[in-house]
Amino acid sequence: MSRHPEVKWAQRSDKVFITVLLPDSKNAKVNLEPEGVFTFSANAGADNNLYELKLELHDKVNVEESKINIGVRSIFCILEKAEKVWWNKLLRGDGKTPHYVKVDWDKWVDEDEENGIGDLDLGGMDFSNFGNMGGMGDGGMGDFEDSDDEGKNAVRLSEQYYACDYLFFPLIHWFGNFGLWVN
Repeated sequence: MSRHPEVKWAQRSDKVFITVLLPDSKNAKVNLEPEGVFTFSANAGADNNLYELKLELHDKVNVEESKINIGVRSIFCILEKAEKVWWNKLLRGDGKTPHYVKVDWDKWVDEDEENGIGDLDLGGMDFSNFGNMGGMGDGGMGDFEDSDDEGKNAVRLSEQYYACDYLFFPLIHWFGNFGLWVN
């Protein structure tokens, strides 16, 4: 018997944000149909449990323009709506919303306060189209070197950015001491 992962959602007039919270998932499969059917399956946990869900979204979506990011702790999707209109709820039908589907208050804005995607911090995530079903890319990763221009007392920094879900946290290594450059 499969389990259901926790799902959070928010929207704009032209997009729906869906986050499937499932840390350390393996073999994640996401499918989106133009009619608005969103399916997900993956294995996770120490016992490699199967997690599945099928969401019949309120209205149709544009699959080609929708994007996905498969991260370490979650799967984040930006679904483009077929029509630019606010939905009164995520799922079609008159039934009660399942207990594992919740509003993502961190991404939520009211209809009259919408400014577009620019007001949402995506933390440098690399998104792939649903057609490609890729995961994280190499964009934004690598070494960055900086130095003070204060002459003899300059210190060289090497910052390596590690992807951690939506944010990038710098790990700073100090090399050398004041007055010495280390290559």
